[in-house]
Amino acid sequence: MKIAIYGAGAIGGFLGACLATSGVEVSLIARGAHRQAILERGLRVHSATGERTVALPCVEDPAELGPQDYVFIGLKAHGVAAALARLPALLAPHTAVVWGVNGVPWWYFYGVDGPYRDQRIAAVDADGALWHTIGPARIIGCVVYPACEVITPGVIRHLEGDRFTLGEPDGSSSARITALAEAVRAAGLKAPIRRAIREEIWIKLWGNLSLNPVSALTGATLDVLCTNPGTRAVIRAMMLEAQAIAEALGIRFPIDVERRIDGAAAVGAHKTSMLQDLERGRPLEIDALVTAVAELGRRVGVPTPTIDTVLALIRLRAAQVR
Repeated sequence: MKIAIYGAGAIGGFLGACLATSGVEVSLIARGAHRQAILERGLRVHSATGERTVALPCVEDPAELGPQDYVFIGLKAHGVAAALARLPALLAPHTAVVWGVNGVPWWYFYGVDGPYRDQRIAAVDADGALWHTIGPARIIGCVVYPACEVITPGVIRHLEGDRFTLGEPDGSSSARITALAEAVRAAGLKAPIRRAIREEIWIKLWGNLSLNPVSALTGATLDVLCTNPGTRAVIRAMMLEAQAIAEALGIRFPIDVERRIDGAAAVGAHKTSMLQDLERGRPLEIDALVTAVAELGRRVGVPTPTIDTVLALIRLRAAQVR
C-alpha cells in the first residue's frame, strides 16, 4: 500500500510517522526548512510516551512520487488551491483522496439525497476546481482529532488524541476504506468508520466555527473562552445558529451545546490553531470554518447574525495581520 501525505506539517507528519511503523510505504510532501530538516535528520515526533525519529522520503514536487493508492490531504483549507495543480501526478484511476482538512468540505453535497444533491459551496470551491480536478468520487472523508504542532522544522509535538474518523460520502463500507482503516489501526491509531461522516464533520466544525475565530479575536485560551460569561454567550449563539443549519440539512447532534462547550473548556489553557496562526503571521482558515457555514445558512434559510458579525471581525483582523 502506497500512501502520500500532502502537507506533512503537524497532523500530516504525525500520521506519516505512525504509518511508517506499520509496514505501509509512506511518502511526505512538504517544503522549505521543514522538508530540509526531515531529509537531513529524519522526522522527529515528541509525545507523552517518548520520542521517535523516522526516516521517510520527503519531496516538494509530487511528480517525483508518482501515482499512489491513497493521498492524505493534510493542508490547511486555504492552502489546497495552491497545491491543486501538482496533485494529479499522484492520482491513478484507483487512487482515493483522504480529506483530512478542517471545515465544510467542498464535496459536502456529493451524492446526497434531496434538493442540494451535487451542489457546490462557493466559500471552499468557488470555481469548481477541486470538484473537477480531484473529483468527489475519489474522496474518503476524515475527521482529524489529534492535537499536534511543529515546534521546529522537522520536529512535531503530539499533544493529545489518536483518532482519525473515516467515512465514505455515500456511507458505504467499501473495500478501500476498510483497507485504509486497517492500516491506520496497525499504526497504533484509532480509525472508526462512520456511515454518517457528515454528522462527525459537524460535531468538530461546531467547535472550530466558534472557538477558533473568537480565540483569534480575543487572544484567549479555551479555558478562558468557555468560562467567561461574555465569550461563552457568543460561542453558544454561534453554535446554535450552526446547529439550526445542520439540522435543516438532516444532521442530528448527539450532545447539546452546553456539553460541547464544557468539553472544550476541559481541554484547558490551549490556544486554538487559528490563534496560533494569527500569532505567527500565517493566513487564517476563515472560509472553510466560518464563511462556508454562513453560506449554508443562506442556502437553507437560517439566519446567522452572530456568525456574520464574528466573520466580519475576523476577516478584518486577518487583513490587518497580512
